[in-house]
Amino acid sequence: MKYSKFFGKTFSSLSSEIVIPSHKLLLKAGYIAESVAGRYYMLPLGMKVQNKMVSIIRNKMDQSGAMEMITPVLHPLELWSESGRDSATGFELTTITDRRGAVFALGGTAEEMFVDIVRRYNISYKDLPFNIYQFSTKFRDETRARGGLLRVREFLMKDAYAFTENEEQFTKLYQEMTEVYFDIYSSFGLKAKAVPAHNGFIGGDYCHEFVVDSQIGETKYLTTESSNYIAHEDVAKILIEDINSNDELLEIQEVEADRAKTIIAGSEFHNLPINLQIKNVVFKSTTLGLVLAVIRGDLDVNVTKLEQDILGLVEGDIEPLEDSEVIDLLGSYPGFISPVGIKECADSKGQKVTIVGDSSLRTIKNAYTGSNKKKVDLLNVNIDRDYTLDYEGDISLAVEGLKAQNGDVLKVNKGIEVGNIFQNALHYTSKMKGADFTNSEGKLAPLYMGCFGIGIGRTLAAVVEVHNDDNGIIWPKNIAPYQIHLVNIGEDEFAESLYNELLDAGYEVLWDDRDVRPGVKFTDCDLIGNPLRVVVSSRLKESNHFELKFRNSSDVEILSKKELLSKIQDFYAN
Repeated sequence: MKYSKFFGKTFSSLSSEIVIPSHKLLLKAGYIAESVAGRYYMLPLGMKVQNKMVSIIRNKMDQSGAMEMITPVLHPLELWSESGRDSATGFELTTITDRRGAVFALGGTAEEMFVDIVRRYNISYKDLPFNIYQFSTKFRDETRARGGLLRVREFLMKDAYAFTENEEQFTKLYQEMTEVYFDIYSSFGLKAKAVPAHNGFIGGDYCHEFVVDSQIGETKYLTTESSNYIAHEDVAKILIEDINSNDELLEIQEVEADRAKTIIAGSEFHNLPINLQIKNVVFKSTTLGLVLAVIRGDLDVNVTKLEQDILGLVEGDIEPLEDSEVIDLLGSYPGFISPVGIKECADSKGQKVTIVGDSSLRTIKNAYTGSNKKKVDLLNVNIDRDYTLDYEGDISLAVEGLKAQNGDVLKVNKGIEVGNIFQNALHYTSKMKGADFTNSEGKLAPLYMGCFGIGIGRTLAAVVEVHNDDNGIIWPKNIAPYQIHLVNIGEDEFAESLYNELLDAGYEVLWDDRDVRPGVKFTDCDLIGNPLRVVVSSRLKESNHFELKFRNSSDVEILSKKELLSKIQDFYAN
C-alpha cells in the first residue's frame, strides 16, 4: 500500500485532555477517530490490526471445539424480560421501537439470544457440551466514556456461550476456556491474570476477569507478595482479627462529644482506638428505602458486597445519603449516626430503615459511636444487647495494608480488563421457558450454562499500553497492520522495484512514497509502529544495499538485497 494514497494520516497534535497513552497514540497514528463520545471510527490501520486479532481469536476458539455463528444486533425486549435483565442490569439498556411497535434492546451481551436459539432445538445429553460464539457489535449506555477504546458505548466483542449437562461438565469446559484465553492474550504479547471477580448483571455464582496490569486501568485487584492470593476488590476477603471480644460487657453511657464528624475525630476525642469505633454509612435504595451499613471503624464498606451479595439488589440500586437527607429522612445527625435507636428515628420521619452489619462487629465489645443526636456519643455499645441487625455478613472492603484470610499482607494492583469468563449455572435457563435438554434418563432438565467474552477494542488498546515507547507504538509482529514499512529518500524507481518484489514474496508492505522530508517519514514510521523499517536511499543505491531497522531496537543494519530478504524471511518464519 502506498502511504500517499492511504486514508487516515497521522496527526501532529491532539487536545491536551487526551492523556492516556493508547488513546493518544491510536489517534495520532491514524488508527481510530472519534465520532461522538464513546463511539469511534475504526480507520484502515485500525481495521487491519482488529481483523488480525479477530482471526487469531477465531482460530483459537475453533481449535477448542467452539463454533461460530451470529445473532441479530437487535434483541426482542421480551427475551430480556424473561430473564429479568430488562430492569436488572449493571448498565442502562438502549432500546428502540420499530414501525410495528415492537421494542428491541441494542445488545450489550447476548445470553438471552443464545438461550433462545438453543431452546428451539431438541437438545439431548448426547449433544452436550457445546460452545457457540460470535463476533458482534455491542452497545452499552455508559455513564462516562473515557480513555479512547478503554471505555466506550459501542464496541466489537467476541462472546461465547457454553451449554452443558451439569456443573461437573461445565467446570471442565471452564478450565479449558481459561487456558484458551491465556493462549490468546499471550499471542498478543499480553501477560493477563485471571482475577476472581463479581458476576454483576451477568448472573451466576463465580467469574474471572482477565486483567493486564496497567496504572491507567480501572480494575483494582488485591494480591500478596507471595502471589498466593488474588481477587478483584469487589469480592476480595480480608482477615478480621479479634480485638476484645472476650471483655465483659459494660453499661452503655451517653456522653457529650464536641467533635468533628469524622471517624478520626471520634477516636481523638475519646482517646480510643479506631477499631473500637462503630462506623455507620447510610444509603437510599430504590427497592428497600433506607439502608444503614454498620461496620468496625477501621474498615470501609464494600458497596458491591452490601448491595448484591447481602441484600440481593441489582447494581446501582443504592446510593449514599446526603447530609441533609440524614436529618430529613433518617431523623439522625451527620457524623453522629448510631445503630442504637435508628429504627425509631427513621419511624419518626415516616421511613423504614434496614440495618446491615459486618461480621467485624463480632470482634469488638464496648464500642463507641454516635447517638443520632448532635454532639452526643454513646460508649460501651454492644451488638445484640443495644442494637440488632436485619442482615449480617461480609460487607468489608479489602484495601492495601490489610491482611488476606491466609494472613499475608494485601497490596493493590491496577489493570485493564480485557476479557471475562462467567459461570451462569441455571441463572438464565431456569427463567427462560423451554431451555432444557433430555438427560440420560429421558427426563427434561435445565441446561447448565456459562459465557466467555473478549473486548476486541479494549484488548487492542491494552496492547498499545504495553507495547510503546516515546516515539510511538511497537506492534507484536502477528497483529501489526503491515509487516514492513518501506521508506524511500528519493530514488522512487529503486524503491518501487523493491516494493513490488516484497509484495510478490507475499509480504504486507506500507510504502511511504510521499514527497516529504525524511524526518517526517521516520517520525510517522515510528509512530505507526510496524515491526520492520526498510530504507532506500541514493547513498545506498550505488552498492545495491538497504537499511534495515527493527521497531523495537535502535540498531540500524546495512544489508545487501539477499541479506535483507533473508533477514525478513527469518524474522517472520519464527
